[in-house]
Amino acid sequence: MLVTRRISYLQIFSYCIVDQVLMLLLSCLGGQCGERSFVAHVDDRISQLPPDDILVDILSRLSLKEAARTSVLSSRWINLWKHTPSLDFDDKSVLRKVYNQDEVLKIERRKYVKWVNSVLRSHKSTVLKEFRIHFPLNTSGRKKITRWLEFALSRQVQKLELDIQNYHDPCKEYLFPDGFLIPSSCRDNNPCMLVDFKSLRSLSLKSVGVSDGDINFFLDNCPLLEQLIVHESEKVLHLEICGSSLKLKHLEIVLCSKLESLKVSVPGLTSLRVTSLDGLLIENVPMLVDVSVRCGDDCAPIRHLFDALSCCVSQLQTLSLVLDIVEGRRVLGELLELPQMPKLKKLEIEYIARGDESLTRLAALIRASPCLEEFVFQLNWYLHPRKDREVKATISSPHHHLKLFKFGGYYGSPSDVELLSYVLGNCVVLEKIIIGRHSIWLPELEESARKTAKQQLPPLIPRHIELVIL
Repeated sequence: MLVTRRISYLQIFSYCIVDQVLMLLLSCLGGQCGERSFVAHVDDRISQLPPDDILVDILSRLSLKEAARTSVLSSRWINLWKHTPSLDFDDKSVLRKVYNQDEVLKIERRKYVKWVNSVLRSHKSTVLKEFRIHFPLNTSGRKKITRWLEFALSRQVQKLELDIQNYHDPCKEYLFPDGFLIPSSCRDNNPCMLVDFKSLRSLSLKSVGVSDGDINFFLDNCPLLEQLIVHESEKVLHLEICGSSLKLKHLEIVLCSKLESLKVSVPGLTSLRVTSLDGLLIENVPMLVDVSVRCGDDCAPIRHLFDALSCCVSQLQTLSLVLDIVEGRRVLGELLELPQMPKLKKLEIEYIARGDESLTRLAALIRASPCLEEFVFQLNWYLHPRKDREVKATISSPHHHLKLFKFGGYYGSPSDVELLSYVLGNCVVLEKIIIGRHSIWLPELEESARKTAKQQLPPLIPRHIELVIL
């Protein structure tokens, strides 16, 4: 209990110091840095701050560029940021700028590589809590990426993420270096081998070529690994994530287009995300409570989904579904005989629509979840929604726990109104409705959809239910 209190006090103290640091930084960058009296004032205030090790811990909570900017505060701060144990090379503003802009991307890619190299040359910490690369890089920078990985793995990194987003040339994957995949026993006998996986707790590889054998290597040589994420690798074919001794809690195998089979048997696993049901076998997962799956929107694929989840469906607390178009199907069957999910608290559905088909058929998932408290529905239109039919009456099936309904992509079509009417008519303790962002397929409809929601919804929503339109 004493340790818990000390940590809590330190956290509160740290947050206060972060505010002081940021205020000092902002004021210093405000234009008075050249005045002697101002510098003396800053130095006086900085002298009252805690020891360097605490300040470094605080700086690690800032973005990398923000932490580097604190070097202008005083001589004490010139090198302080270089000891931060968190190196997150992410710049969301630049990522937005380069999207679908090839020439801009080429320029920003060179800047990004230069930025990473510059930071790594000056970095002084011997250990890393986090190392993250997040930028659309191509295979021309393969050697640089490998050096970055070696840098991180030689510093006992705990959280490693490599996301190179190679959507401009997806056929050319960056391959995880074979030279790093040497068993611990061999590495211990070779002092020149600096790469060390023993400290890894989280490994995320996106748009990186790793094979079944590579992933098994990580499982065998990362004894502390709790989170494993693999996205968009074409080398994953027949994968088995099995072992009673594994510490793994979160697993993602996403958009691996050549994956034919996946077997998961990890007693400590709590969260699973997959985008293929082909060859999916799940067993011995008594702690699994959070599942995210992509499947076709029809009776057979959804039945297949619940067959795959049969060993854990009764214990799930969160279920996220991406329901995609089933080729060649125009009429979708009703979802009948779904298994009960007695512990499910949150249901998320991303629905890729093709027209104005009824959405109330999906309410069968609500009825199968008697303790559901939150329903998140994201509607993405594939075709422009039609408005050439009457709104159908919804069935009555009272639900006594649902309090929050989030509806993204509401456009005011009959199918939208039917789903909303079902929730309003059956969820007797509903407290709040949030109308969120709209179609990713038809962004030009965004403003029109928002106007429709503001005009159409207020008269439909009872006063005791809070309505929020984002």
